Order: sequence, then C-alpha cells, then structure tokens
Amino acid sequence: MNILDIDHYNLRAEPELLDKLRDFYCSVVGLRIGKRPNLRSSGYWLYAGNKAVLHLSQAKPDEIRQAHVNGTFDHVAFSCSDLQAFELHLNRLGIQYRKSQIADTMQTQLFLSDPAGNGVELNFLP
Repeated sequence: MNILDIDHYNLRAEPELLDKLRDFYCSVVGLRIGKRPNLRSSGYWLYAGNKAVLHLSQAKPDEIRQAHVNGTFDHVAFSCSDLQAFELHLNRLGIQYRKSQIADTMQTQLFLSDPAGNGVELNFLP
C-alpha cells in the first residue's frame, strides 16, 4: 500500500467567489478549465497539462464557507518554468508576491494568495 502522487485539491465556495477563484487560477496561475464529470454540485475542474489538479465546487445554499481564515492549511505549490516570464506576468496583473530562494537547491519560490486567502507557491528550478 503506497501513496503515489497527489491527485487534486478541492476548494468550495459560494458562486461569486468560485468564479473569482476560477479566474485567478486560470489567468494568474495558468491552469485551464477542462472536462468535469456530471456531478450534483456546480463547479470547475482546472488542469495543469492533462491532469485536473484543482477542483472548484459550489457550496450548498445552507453551507457557510469562510474565506481569509487561519487554519492548518498554508499553501499549495505548483512546479513552474520560466521564472522571468512569470514575474513579468504577475507584475503586469498587479499581483503582489514574495520571492524566496533555497540556496541548497537553487530553487526560486514565488508566494502569493488567491481571492479566498489561500496560499499559492510557484516553484522554479534552475
């Protein structure tokens, strides 16, 4: 019995925030909307390459989902390429981010937040 990989993560929100999350993860991070099975709730599956890595699900009418809260979840991380182009893209969009380097691996990380306050890390290897 082995864990092989992370399959996806899911964010649930009311329709207005769900659309803001969709737009953020597509226009800022670079995921794309793809095929989603016919499920009971509305939502989107966002893809990196051929894999649906982020599921966005509409909260039920009586469900309360708070945004911008502190809990144990810190961030999701994406492997990326072309650091310079990504920084230009974020700057053009006016997205605030923090840049960090890991000396041992020469890895560069960009940290930002989505519209619900969830942390997003973009990783770039040399």
